[in-house]
Amino acid sequence: MIELDAFRAETRAWLEANCPASMRTPVASEEDMCWGGRDFVFQSQDQRLWLERMAARGWTAPEWPAEYGGGGLSHDQAQVLREEMARIGARPPLVSFGVWMLGPALLKYGTEEQKRKFLPPIVRGEIRWCQGYSEPGAGSDLASLQTRAEDRGDHWIVDGQKIWTSYADQADWIFCLVRTDPEAPKHLGISFVLFDMKTPGVSTRPITLISGKSPFCETFFDGVRVEKENLVGELNRGWDVAKYLLGHERAMIGAMGQAANARPLGELAAERLGRDDAGRLDQPMLRARLAEFDVDAFAFDAALEETGAALAAGRAHPAMASVLKYYGAELNKRRHELLMAAGGSDALEWEGARSNGGAAARDWLRTKANSIEGGTSEVQLNIIAKHLLRLPGA
Repeated sequence: MIELDAFRAETRAWLEANCPASMRTPVASEEDMCWGGRDFVFQSQDQRLWLERMAARGWTAPEWPAEYGGGGLSHDQAQVLREEMARIGARPPLVSFGVWMLGPALLKYGTEEQKRKFLPPIVRGEIRWCQGYSEPGAGSDLASLQTRAEDRGDHWIVDGQKIWTSYADQADWIFCLVRTDPEAPKHLGISFVLFDMKTPGVSTRPITLISGKSPFCETFFDGVRVEKENLVGELNRGWDVAKYLLGHERAMIGAMGQAANARPLGELAAERLGRDDAGRLDQPMLRARLAEFDVDAFAFDAALEETGAALAAGRAHPAMASVLKYYGAELNKRRHELLMAAGGSDALEWEGARSNGGAAARDWLRTKANSIEGGTSEVQLNIIAKHLLRLPGA
């Protein structure tokens, strides 16, 4: 405990000295986040500096081993870092599918060469990744995917299509499931490969959502050359890697329920809708809904912390990723419902300066996909019923 207290004091002092003031303000939108990548344009010099300083300490991936660019922190130390960042309202220095999803898979299944080639650039925010999983005919039944990789000796030629590929039009590389043995049962014969999105034959087409934005894409592969050295895990055993990564993806989506670095909903509501004589939000029913949400959000934070500790100790139930994904998605949807309720007439505006281009409404519409992406809520509830609760007939 004394050692952890000393680490907290050191971390607090370092953050106070190194986190720029502008990086201690709430993120205004998705475009205001630091995604990294070879084509990323920093919004400010402070944003660049904050990433560089955190990456130099490995704190963009604090629990990864130091030899691969990570922070080498224990779970408890990483939790202290998160708490101290939250204390000063520090923004995440990097938003990265490489950190959240691919990195853990490489640490478990990658070769030593792959770890040294890809992990340090991920930590530094130099490569932006996307995920090539879902296909037009293979969504919830992902194992029926049909994108094929034909063996050409020292490489494969990949042909096929993916859909709902988040930010494929902005990504540098893709981690992708391909069928390398079309004769094998559907859960077999799948391999997990990596390749550059600028490889000839790769093209993307954004999918416009009801919110008017296009985070998702259709992704097409037409004779794409993929080197054999970029196979992660065993040939035809990519489903093992895919399942492991899905657990991290679902935990990532669930963590959206935290809304780190955001202003309290009650404060926003009172600012827009007025206060009563006691200084409280002047709408008792909405105030009660906000209080209920805050209690549930605190409980969810505790569940995330407990699950993280269980994962670090190797005792977490595999189905807990589905619990976090389901509840976190529902919590995030509730948050944005409340933001709409708390926003007054400004929240109803679709365009214009006073609503920041309809940010609240567009973000509210975007959350409707939370219960679909990364595995639908119905699929998560089935997993929980069968593997965690062991309900009869599930």
